[in-house]
Amino acid sequence: MHEEAVPILRVADAEAAAAWYRRLGFTPEWVHRFEPGLPAFVEVARGPVRLFLSEHEGDARPDTLVYLRVRDVDAVAAEFGVPVEDAPWARETRLRDPDGNRLRVGTPKD
Repeated sequence: MHEEAVPILRVADAEAAAAWYRRLGFTPEWVHRFEPGLPAFVEVARGPVRLFLSEHEGDARPDTLVYLRVRDVDAVAAEFGVPVEDAPWARETRLRDPDGNRLRVGTPKD
């Protein structure tokens, strides 16, 4: 097992959120509910990158910011129809998921 940090993002509808994150190249790995009808807790993955999407009210705050490093920020920007900006450290774009969580997505400069 390798050590890692996995951000937890608060979502209202885990199934809808997982579908949105699929556009970013994430795939659902598993869904947990303590019992039917209770809030869902979902893991989505893009290669070695993992995010937890939680319907549980106390797990995270809305408006969280996560930075994702990707190989091709231009492809991400094209998928969402958003501009890419040049920063000294990377080419970046900014997204908001349906629950208001903020994602800054960048491809580092060589």
